[in-house]
Amino acid sequence: MAEVVLDEVCKRYEGGAPAVDRFSLVIRDNEFLVLVGPSGCGKSTTLRMIAGLEEITSGTVTIGGRCVNAVPPKDRDIAMVFQNYALYPHMTVFENMAFGLRLKGVPRREIEERVREAADILGLEELMKRLPKQLSGGQRQRVAVGRAIVRKPKVFLFDEPLSNLDAKMRVEMRSELSRLHRRLGATMVYVTHDQVEAMTMGDRIVVMNRGRIQQVAPPLEVYRKPANRFVAGFIGTPPMNFIEGRVVRQADAVWDFCYDAGQVPVPDVWRAAVEPFDGKRVVLGFRPEALGAADDAASGGVIRGTVDVVEPMGAETFLQVVTEAGLRVVARVGAECVFEHGRAVALPLDAHGMRFFDGESGALIGNGG
Repeated sequence: MAEVVLDEVCKRYEGGAPAVDRFSLVIRDNEFLVLVGPSGCGKSTTLRMIAGLEEITSGTVTIGGRCVNAVPPKDRDIAMVFQNYALYPHMTVFENMAFGLRLKGVPRREIEERVREAADILGLEELMKRLPKQLSGGQRQRVAVGRAIVRKPKVFLFDEPLSNLDAKMRVEMRSELSRLHRRLGATMVYVTHDQVEAMTMGDRIVVMNRGRIQQVAPPLEVYRKPANRFVAGFIGTPPMNFIEGRVVRQADAVWDFCYDAGQVPVPDVWRAAVEPFDGKRVVLGFRPEALGAADDAASGGVIRGTVDVVEPMGAETFLQVVTEAGLRVVARVGAECVFEHGRAVALPLDAHGMRFFDGESGALIGNGG
Protein backbone atom coordinates (compact mmCIF):
# COMPACT_ATOMS: atom_id res chain seq x y z
CA MET A 1 0.00 0.00 0.00
CA ALA A 2 1.07 3.64 -0.12
CA GLU A 3 0.97 7.09 1.39
CA VAL A 4 -0.92 9.75 -0.58
CA VAL A 5 0.16 13.39 -0.33
CA LEU A 6 -1.83 16.34 -1.67
CA ASP A 7 0.12 19.60 -1.64
CA GLU A 8 -1.75 22.86 -2.27
CA VAL A 9 -4.06 21.13 -4.73
CA CYS A 10 -6.55 23.40 -6.51
CA LYS A 11 -9.27 22.81 -9.06
CA ARG A 12 -10.72 25.83 -10.76
CA TYR A 13 -13.29 25.73 -13.56
CA GLU A 14 -13.32 28.58 -16.04
CA GLY A 15 -15.42 31.51 -14.85
CA GLY A 16 -16.14 30.10 -11.41
CA ALA A 17 -14.89 29.95 -7.85
CA PRO A 18 -12.40 27.16 -7.01
CA ALA A 19 -14.11 23.79 -6.62
CA VAL A 20 -11.13 22.75 -4.48
CA ASP A 21 -8.94 25.43 -2.94
CA ARG A 22 -5.41 24.87 -1.53
CA PHE A 23 -6.09 21.35 -0.34
CA SER A 24 -3.06 19.99 1.55
CA LEU A 25 -3.17 16.66 3.33
CA VAL A 26 -1.08 13.56 4.04
CA ILE A 27 -3.12 10.35 3.83
CA ARG A 28 -1.14 7.80 5.80
CA ASP A 29 -0.22 4.36 4.59
CA ASN A 30 -2.97 1.84 5.58
CA GLU A 31 -5.28 4.63 6.75
CA PHE A 32 -9.04 4.74 6.21
CA LEU A 33 -9.64 8.43 5.52
CA VAL A 34 -13.12 9.86 4.97
CA LEU A 35 -13.87 13.06 3.06
CA VAL A 36 -17.23 14.39 4.24
CA GLY A 37 -19.21 17.54 3.61
CA PRO A 38 -22.36 18.91 1.96
CA SER A 39 -23.08 18.57 -1.75
CA GLY A 40 -20.80 20.79 -3.80
CA CYS A 41 -18.06 21.05 -1.16
CA GLY A 42 -15.40 19.54 -3.46
CA LYS A 43 -14.95 16.11 -1.87
CA SER A 44 -15.69 14.05 -5.02
CA THR A 45 -13.59 16.42 -7.12
CA THR A 46 -10.68 15.86 -4.73
CA LEU A 47 -11.09 12.10 -5.02
CA ARG A 48 -11.25 12.31 -8.82
CA MET A 49 -8.02 14.34 -8.88
CA ILE A 50 -6.30 11.60 -6.87
CA ALA A 51 -7.65 9.07 -9.36
CA GLY A 52 -6.59 11.14 -12.37
CA LEU A 53 -10.15 11.52 -13.63
CA GLU A 54 -10.04 15.28 -13.05
CA GLU A 55 -7.23 17.55 -14.19
CA ILE A 56 -5.42 19.44 -11.43
CA THR A 57 -5.28 23.22 -11.89
CA SER A 58 -2.32 23.62 -9.53
CA GLY A 59 -0.54 21.75 -6.76
CA THR A 60 0.70 18.16 -6.71
CA VAL A 61 -0.64 14.70 -5.91
CA THR A 62 1.90 12.08 -4.84
CA ILE A 63 1.14 8.35 -4.46
CA GLY A 64 3.78 6.13 -2.91
CA GLY A 65 6.42 8.83 -3.28
CA ARG A 66 5.73 9.41 -7.00
CA CYS A 67 4.15 12.59 -8.35
CA VAL A 68 1.23 11.46 -10.50
CA ASN A 69 -0.02 14.77 -11.92
CA ALA A 70 0.88 13.69 -15.45
CA VAL A 71 0.28 9.96 -14.95
CA PRO A 72 -2.89 8.56 -16.58
CA PRO A 73 -5.44 6.87 -14.28
CA LYS A 74 -4.62 3.34 -15.47
CA ASP A 75 -0.98 3.75 -14.43
CA ARG A 76 -1.57 5.22 -10.95
CA ASP A 77 -2.08 1.81 -9.32
CA ILE A 78 -5.38 2.81 -7.75
CA ALA A 79 -8.81 1.17 -7.80
CA MET A 80 -12.03 3.16 -7.61
CA VAL A 81 -15.51 2.06 -6.50
CA PHE A 82 -18.34 4.32 -7.63
CA GLN A 83 -21.87 4.99 -6.45
CA ASN A 84 -22.97 3.32 -9.68
CA TYR A 85 -21.91 -0.34 -9.58
CA ALA A 86 -20.99 -0.24 -13.30
CA LEU A 87 -21.19 -4.03 -13.71
CA TYR A 88 -21.40 -5.60 -17.17
CA PRO A 89 -24.94 -7.01 -17.31
CA HIS A 90 -24.05 -9.86 -19.73
CA MET A 91 -21.12 -11.08 -17.59
CA THR A 92 -21.24 -13.35 -14.55
CA VAL A 93 -19.89 -12.26 -11.18
CA PHE A 94 -16.65 -14.11 -11.90
CA GLU A 95 -16.29 -12.50 -15.32
CA ASN A 96 -16.99 -9.00 -13.95
CA MET A 97 -14.32 -9.42 -11.28
CA ALA A 98 -11.81 -10.92 -13.72
CA PHE A 99 -12.36 -8.51 -16.61
CA GLY A 100 -9.80 -5.87 -15.62
CA LEU A 101 -7.11 -8.49 -15.00
CA ARG A 102 -7.74 -10.02 -18.42
CA LEU A 103 -7.28 -6.65 -20.07
CA LYS A 104 -3.90 -6.39 -18.34
CA GLY A 105 -2.86 -9.79 -19.62
CA VAL A 106 -2.63 -11.45 -16.21
CA PRO A 107 -2.23 -15.25 -16.56
CA ARG A 108 -5.45 -17.25 -16.25
CA ARG A 109 -4.37 -19.22 -13.20
CA GLU A 110 -3.43 -16.04 -11.32
CA ILE A 111 -6.77 -14.47 -12.29
CA GLU A 112 -8.64 -17.44 -10.86
CA GLU A 113 -6.61 -17.30 -7.64
CA ARG A 114 -7.17 -13.57 -7.15
CA VAL A 115 -10.89 -13.76 -7.91
CA ARG A 116 -11.33 -16.74 -5.60
CA GLU A 117 -9.47 -14.94 -2.81
CA ALA A 118 -11.60 -11.79 -3.21
CA ALA A 119 -14.79 -13.85 -3.35
CA ASP A 120 -13.82 -15.56 -0.09
CA ILE A 121 -13.19 -12.21 1.61
CA LEU A 122 -16.55 -10.80 0.48
CA GLY A 123 -18.68 -13.93 0.82
CA LEU A 124 -19.38 -14.22 -2.92
CA GLU A 125 -18.34 -17.85 -3.44
CA GLU A 126 -21.86 -19.11 -4.15
CA LEU A 127 -22.69 -16.24 -6.52
CA MET A 128 -19.86 -16.54 -9.03
CA LYS A 129 -22.05 -17.88 -11.86
CA ARG A 130 -24.88 -15.39 -11.44
CA LEU A 131 -25.55 -12.35 -13.61
CA PRO A 132 -25.87 -8.89 -12.01
CA LYS A 133 -29.66 -8.87 -12.50
CA GLN A 134 -29.84 -11.92 -10.22
CA LEU A 135 -28.14 -10.08 -7.35
CA SER A 136 -29.40 -7.74 -4.63
CA GLY A 137 -28.06 -4.20 -4.36
CA GLY A 138 -25.70 -5.17 -1.56
CA GLN A 139 -24.38 -8.15 -3.52
CA ARG A 140 -23.76 -5.97 -6.57
CA GLN A 141 -21.83 -3.52 -4.46
CA ARG A 142 -19.70 -6.35 -3.05
CA VAL A 143 -18.93 -7.46 -6.60
CA ALA A 144 -17.84 -3.91 -7.45
CA VAL A 145 -15.58 -3.92 -4.38
CA GLY A 146 -14.27 -7.36 -5.33
CA ARG A 147 -13.38 -6.09 -8.78
CA ALA A 148 -11.21 -3.48 -7.06
CA ILE A 149 -9.65 -5.96 -4.62
CA VAL A 150 -8.40 -8.35 -7.32
CA ARG A 151 -6.26 -5.60 -8.78
CA LYS A 152 -4.29 -5.34 -5.50
CA PRO A 153 -3.84 -1.56 -5.91
CA LYS A 154 -1.80 0.77 -3.74
CA VAL A 155 -4.88 2.87 -2.92
CA PHE A 156 -8.63 2.22 -2.86
CA LEU A 157 -10.92 5.15 -3.68
CA PHE A 158 -14.63 5.01 -2.79
CA ASP A 159 -17.03 7.64 -4.16
CA GLU A 160 -20.28 7.40 -2.13
CA PRO A 161 -20.52 3.64 -2.80
CA LEU A 162 -23.46 3.02 -0.44
CA SER A 163 -25.81 5.79 -1.57
CA ASN A 164 -28.01 3.47 -3.65
CA LEU A 165 -28.60 0.99 -0.83
CA ASP A 166 -31.46 0.97 1.65
CA ALA A 167 -30.82 1.93 5.29
CA LYS A 168 -30.41 -1.62 6.61
CA MET A 169 -28.06 -2.62 3.79
CA ARG A 170 -25.96 0.53 4.29
CA VAL A 171 -25.37 -0.45 7.92
CA GLU A 172 -24.29 -3.94 6.88
CA MET A 173 -22.00 -2.67 4.12
CA ARG A 174 -20.39 -0.15 6.47
CA SER A 175 -19.39 -3.02 8.72
CA GLU A 176 -18.16 -5.09 5.78
CA LEU A 177 -15.97 -2.28 4.44
CA SER A 178 -14.49 -1.65 7.91
CA ARG A 179 -13.65 -5.36 8.27
CA LEU A 180 -12.24 -5.35 4.75
CA HIS A 181 -9.93 -2.48 5.62
CA ARG A 182 -8.62 -4.28 8.69
CA ARG A 183 -8.09 -7.49 6.73
CA LEU A 184 -6.33 -5.90 3.76
CA GLY A 185 -4.41 -3.24 5.67
CA ALA A 186 -5.10 -1.01 2.69
CA THR A 187 -4.94 2.73 2.16
CA MET A 188 -8.53 3.78 1.58
CA VAL A 189 -10.04 7.18 0.77
CA TYR A 190 -13.81 7.29 1.13
CA VAL A 191 -16.15 10.10 0.05
CA THR A 192 -19.58 10.54 1.59
CA HIS A 193 -22.11 13.21 2.53
CA ASP A 194 -23.41 10.90 5.27
CA GLN A 195 -21.87 11.90 8.60
CA VAL A 196 -22.85 8.56 10.18
CA GLU A 197 -20.69 6.75 7.62
CA ALA A 198 -17.86 9.17 8.34
CA MET A 199 -18.10 8.78 12.12
CA THR A 200 -18.33 4.99 12.11
CA MET A 201 -15.78 4.13 9.42
CA GLY A 202 -12.95 6.66 9.32
CA ASP A 203 -9.63 6.58 11.16
CA ARG A 204 -9.69 10.30 10.45
CA ILE A 205 -12.34 12.59 9.00
CA VAL A 206 -11.73 15.51 6.65
CA VAL A 207 -14.65 17.92 6.89
CA MET A 208 -14.89 20.10 3.78
CA ASN A 209 -16.93 23.16 2.85
CA ARG A 210 -16.76 25.31 -0.27
CA GLY A 211 -13.65 23.54 -1.51
CA ARG A 212 -11.64 23.99 1.66
CA ILE A 213 -10.66 21.78 4.57
CA GLN A 214 -12.44 22.81 7.76
CA GLN A 215 -10.99 20.18 10.10
CA VAL A 216 -8.95 16.98 9.98
CA ALA A 217 -9.14 14.76 13.06
CA PRO A 218 -10.34 11.40 14.41
CA PRO A 219 -14.15 11.12 14.50
CA LEU A 220 -14.69 11.66 18.23
CA GLU A 221 -12.36 14.66 18.27
CA VAL A 222 -14.35 16.25 15.45
CA TYR A 223 -17.56 15.60 17.40
CA ARG A 224 -16.29 16.80 20.79
CA LYS A 225 -14.01 19.63 19.68
CA PRO A 226 -15.26 20.98 16.33
CA ALA A 227 -12.85 23.51 14.88
CA ASN A 228 -15.59 25.97 13.98
CA ARG A 229 -19.32 26.54 13.88
CA PHE A 230 -19.70 24.92 10.46
CA VAL A 231 -18.16 21.63 11.63
CA ALA A 232 -20.21 21.72 14.83
CA GLY A 233 -23.41 22.19 12.86
CA PHE A 234 -22.62 19.61 10.20
CA ILE A 235 -21.39 16.73 12.35
CA GLY A 236 -23.99 15.28 14.71
CA THR A 237 -27.60 14.12 14.42
CA PRO A 238 -29.44 16.21 15.46
CA PRO A 239 -26.84 18.94 14.95
CA MET A 240 -25.41 21.13 17.68
CA ASN A 241 -27.68 23.83 19.10
CA PHE A 242 -26.51 27.45 18.72
CA ILE A 243 -27.49 30.55 20.66
CA GLU A 244 -26.05 33.95 19.75
CA GLY A 245 -25.26 36.39 22.52
CA ARG A 246 -22.44 38.07 24.42
CA VAL A 247 -20.17 37.17 27.30
CA VAL A 248 -20.34 39.74 30.06
CA ARG A 249 -18.06 40.02 33.09
CA GLN A 250 -19.91 40.43 36.34
CA ALA A 251 -18.28 40.81 39.75
CA ASP A 252 -15.40 38.75 41.17
CA ALA A 253 -14.30 37.28 37.82
CA VAL A 254 -17.74 35.76 37.26
CA TRP A 255 -18.83 35.60 33.64
CA ASP A 256 -22.27 35.14 32.15
CA PHE A 257 -23.36 34.37 28.62
CA CYS A 258 -26.27 36.72 27.94
CA TYR A 259 -28.81 36.22 25.17
CA ASP A 260 -32.32 37.42 24.34
CA ALA A 261 -34.13 34.87 26.49
CA GLY A 262 -31.88 35.04 29.56
CA GLN A 263 -28.40 34.16 30.64
CA VAL A 264 -26.32 31.16 31.72
CA PRO A 265 -23.10 31.16 33.73
CA VAL A 266 -19.82 30.61 31.90
CA PRO A 267 -18.11 27.52 33.40
CA ASP A 268 -14.74 28.01 35.11
CA VAL A 269 -12.93 26.05 32.39
CA TRP A 270 -14.02 28.64 29.81
CA ARG A 271 -13.36 31.88 31.68
CA ALA A 272 -9.79 32.45 30.53
CA ALA A 273 -10.73 31.68 26.93
CA VAL A 274 -13.73 34.05 26.79
CA GLU A 275 -12.06 36.94 28.64
CA PRO A 276 -10.81 38.62 25.41
CA PHE A 277 -14.42 38.54 24.15
CA ASP A 278 -15.88 40.64 26.95
CA GLY A 279 -18.92 42.40 25.49
CA LYS A 280 -18.34 40.96 22.01
CA ARG A 281 -20.67 38.75 20.01
CA VAL A 282 -20.10 35.05 20.61
CA VAL A 283 -22.09 31.89 19.93
CA LEU A 284 -22.87 29.29 22.57
CA GLY A 285 -23.06 25.76 21.20
CA PHE A 286 -24.18 22.56 22.91
CA ARG A 287 -25.13 19.10 21.72
CA PRO A 288 -28.70 17.82 22.31
CA GLU A 289 -27.41 15.33 24.89
CA ALA A 290 -25.98 18.20 26.97
CA LEU A 291 -29.47 19.62 27.51
CA GLY A 292 -31.79 18.02 30.03
CA ALA A 293 -29.34 15.34 31.13
CA ALA A 294 -27.17 17.19 33.67
CA ASP A 295 -27.40 16.05 37.29
CA ASP A 296 -26.51 19.50 38.58
CA ALA A 297 -28.94 22.06 37.15
CA ALA A 298 -26.62 24.91 38.12
CA SER A 299 -23.59 23.45 36.35
CA GLY A 300 -24.27 25.21 33.09
CA GLY A 301 -27.45 27.06 33.88
CA VAL A 302 -30.96 26.33 32.69
CA ILE A 303 -32.62 26.73 29.30
CA ARG A 304 -36.30 27.58 29.67
CA GLY A 305 -38.96 27.21 27.04
CA THR A 306 -41.99 25.32 25.81
CA VAL A 307 -42.02 21.84 24.29
CA ASP A 308 -43.06 22.17 20.65
CA VAL A 309 -42.30 18.74 19.17
CA VAL A 310 -41.75 15.34 20.83
CA GLU A 311 -39.93 12.71 18.73
CA PRO A 312 -39.77 9.26 20.38
CA MET A 313 -36.88 7.27 18.89
CA GLY A 314 -37.21 4.12 21.00
CA ALA A 315 -34.09 4.17 23.17
CA GLU A 316 -34.23 7.98 23.47
CA THR A 317 -36.50 10.94 22.79
CA PHE A 318 -35.76 14.22 21.02
CA LEU A 319 -37.50 17.34 22.30
CA GLN A 320 -37.77 20.51 20.25
CA VAL A 321 -38.08 23.35 22.71
CA VAL A 322 -38.90 26.97 21.83
CA THR A 323 -37.58 29.64 24.20
CA GLU A 324 -39.43 32.86 25.06
CA ALA A 325 -37.33 34.67 22.44
CA GLY A 326 -38.37 32.19 19.76
CA LEU A 327 -35.11 30.23 19.67
CA ARG A 328 -35.53 26.55 18.86
CA VAL A 329 -33.23 24.06 20.57
CA VAL A 330 -33.20 20.26 20.60
CA ALA A 331 -32.69 18.10 23.69
CA ARG A 332 -31.93 14.38 23.75
CA VAL A 333 -33.49 12.76 26.82
CA GLY A 334 -34.09 9.20 27.99
CA ALA A 335 -37.02 7.21 26.65
CA GLU A 336 -38.44 7.00 30.17
CA CYS A 337 -38.92 10.79 30.27
CA VAL A 338 -42.47 11.80 29.38
CA PHE A 339 -43.13 15.22 27.85
CA GLU A 340 -46.20 16.67 26.18
CA HIS A 341 -46.63 19.35 23.54
CA GLY A 342 -47.04 22.79 25.11
CA ARG A 343 -45.43 21.91 28.43
CA ALA A 344 -43.20 24.57 30.00
CA VAL A 345 -39.76 23.17 30.83
CA ALA A 346 -36.54 24.28 32.49
CA LEU A 347 -33.85 21.99 31.15
CA PRO A 348 -30.43 21.89 32.88
CA LEU A 349 -27.42 22.50 30.64
CA ASP A 350 -24.34 20.40 31.30
CA ALA A 351 -21.34 22.69 31.60
CA HIS A 352 -19.03 20.05 30.13
CA GLY A 353 -21.09 20.08 26.93
CA MET A 354 -20.84 23.83 26.34
CA ARG A 355 -18.72 25.25 23.50
CA PHE A 356 -18.13 28.88 22.55
CA PHE A 357 -17.47 30.18 19.04
CA ASP A 358 -16.25 33.54 17.77
CA GLY A 359 -19.31 35.44 16.56
CA GLU A 360 -17.36 36.92 13.65
CA SER A 361 -15.14 34.12 12.31
CA GLY A 362 -17.08 31.14 13.68
CA ALA A 363 -13.85 29.62 15.04
CA LEU A 364 -13.91 27.63 18.27
CA ILE A 365 -12.78 29.74 21.22
CA GLY A 366 -10.07 28.12 23.31
CA ASN A 367 -9.44 24.38 23.09
CA GLY A 368 -13.02 23.16 23.39
CA GLY A 369 -13.18 23.03 27.15
